[in-house]
Amino acid sequence: MSSKIAPHMQELTALRHRLHQKAEVSGQESETAECIGDFLSDTAPDELRTGLGGHGILASYKGESEGPHLLLRCELDALPIPDKIETDYQSKAEGVGHKCGHDGHMAIMCGVAKLLAADRPASGTVTLLFQPAEETGEGALKILEEEAFQARSLDYCFALHNLPGHGKHQIVVRPGVFAAASVGLEVELRGQTAHAAHPEEGVSPAAAVAQLIEAFSAVPQFYSSLDQATKVTVINAVLGERAFGTSPGHAIVRATLRTYDDELLSDLQRRCLTIAEGLAQTYGLDMAHSWVEPFAATTNDARAVDIICRAAEDCDLEISEKQTPFSWSEDFGHFTQEIPGAMFGLGIGSEHPALHAEQYDFEDAVISSGVLMFMQIIKEIVSKG
Repeated sequence: MSSKIAPHMQELTALRHRLHQKAEVSGQESETAECIGDFLSDTAPDELRTGLGGHGILASYKGESEGPHLLLRCELDALPIPDKIETDYQSKAEGVGHKCGHDGHMAIMCGVAKLLAADRPASGTVTLLFQPAEETGEGALKILEEEAFQARSLDYCFALHNLPGHGKHQIVVRPGVFAAASVGLEVELRGQTAHAAHPEEGVSPAAAVAQLIEAFSAVPQFYSSLDQATKVTVINAVLGERAFGTSPGHAIVRATLRTYDDELLSDLQRRCLTIAEGLAQTYGLDMAHSWVEPFAATTNDARAVDIICRAAEDCDLEISEKQTPFSWSEDFGHFTQEIPGAMFGLGIGSEHPALHAEQYDFEDAVISSGVLMFMQIIKEIVSKG
């Protein structure tokens, strides 16, 4: 471990544990943001902005001369998943836990702030973004719409994600698509309720729901070629009420659509919507739909990946290049659509519980590697001008 970060590890670990206890879901990260804001104030950034895109925070550290402007991003939100770990810092929020490691990502970024406070970049500007609502895919879009963000001329953006299943401190890279694009689809079907003894007097969506679930699940099989990775996962279906004397007149079917390509996702959306509209018409139902939680594919710029690899080599960290993209989604993809940049993975243990598992907890030991990676990325870009 570098002598520069070692003196701060106890403080950063304690911060991570406090954040873990405060776990707040997307859009409700007020206490988390207050904690981060207080920490950043002590690092005397040249600019500190709060309340962006909800509870987002920007902190900028300027060098002595003009140069590249880097954005380093982490996330504020937790998940509506119970925290089952038995520790003295277990989440105090019922049914909410940091099961994706965003508490660790924040601790890493606060470590970067600590080092930048003591040693500004030689030139240019480094802006740290603590972004809200990543888990719903809404936070990045809201930040990008903020005038305070749009006013910045950014040259690069970088982020990391911790990775269970990879050795501790291992750096995982991939040029091109790093993580999948996805979107949620809600289909509402409305007919007419009736007595269960006389279903013919109403219009039930039951048959349409059954066929819609089957049809959605079959879309990847029949509408994508062998070289196109697509997935449609029905995640929820509600038909009527628990009323045995009633033939239902209302239903909702929800599904997640997922691909590695934004254009292919648009085509998948059209096909699923056409299927739903056709079934509604066949069974004489009114239909409404909505698209929720949109995630663009996270596409890494080749130059940015090279910078990450050089940084990992300089930090003496093992590099692993992933052959296929990750199938989960990350709203950092909205940033890489606008700004050259890349996301990389940081291994937290080959036998570690998976992301979003109730027993998952971030690995404190890798905070140092995350901080050093970001600091070396800054150095690589500043040295190139």
